[in-house]
Amino acid sequence: MMGGGDGGLGGQAGFPLEAWFWEMPVCTRLWTSATVLMSVLVQCDIVNPLKLFYSYRAVFYKHQLWRLATTFLYFGPLSLDLVFHVFFMQRYSRLLEESSGRSPAHFSWLLLYSCVCLIALSPFVSMPFLGHPLSSTLVYIWSRRNPDTRLSFLGLLVFTAPYLPWVLMGFSFVLHGTVPKDEIMGVVVGHVWYFFTDVYPPLHGGYKPLDPPGWWRRLIEGRRDESEETAGEIEVPPGAPVLAPLPGAEAR
Repeated sequence: MMGGGDGGLGGQAGFPLEAWFWEMPVCTRLWTSATVLMSVLVQCDIVNPLKLFYSYRAVFYKHQLWRLATTFLYFGPLSLDLVFHVFFMQRYSRLLEESSGRSPAHFSWLLLYSCVCLIALSPFVSMPFLGHPLSSTLVYIWSRRNPDTRLSFLGLLVFTAPYLPWVLMGFSFVLHGTVPKDEIMGVVVGHVWYFFTDVYPPLHGGYKPLDPPGWWRRLIEGRRDESEETAGEIEVPPGAPVLAPLPGAEAR
């Protein structure tokens, strides 16, 4: 349906689906796996979908805290429509995560920011399931960061990446006949992130107000940072002679 860009299916060895799965970055892989698992559990009547959507009263009065996560994981029952949404979601999530560097700290912070903002906006638009808005947020950010990438829609319409969110809005409106509130929410949340991470910093000395804080980086990268620090240290074996400075070296 949508062509162009990078990050297609691939893999030189093993089953193509398996290679495609393990090539995904960690955050995208976890999100994709949880989304498929949630649909399978609902399809098998193990989980009731009414227990998955976000509800302010259910979360903060009945303490059903799992809804804060499951509202982003359920895209509907097993169907061809689900396959399309999962592939579309992981495609742009993967592209965005891969462009964020090797560490998952930045991309996971983006996901956390997006989830918090969408949950805050949810009561105003009466949207209980927020997986589609989250996907739209990532699509918008990716599209703004890749202005020269050319895409094709249904093999008929060719356009550059920044028009992708608006093409999806128009397609959703034609298909359902209603205002695509999920796409609009994603654009709003995504634009705030894009502005404060890509537009604002060059105008204010490189300061990025939405960068992950130190405690988040330590939480996500703690072990890696420790290994990098110890890798730069020279281990002195026990009993090795320690060289003393030459006389007068301190005065030089």
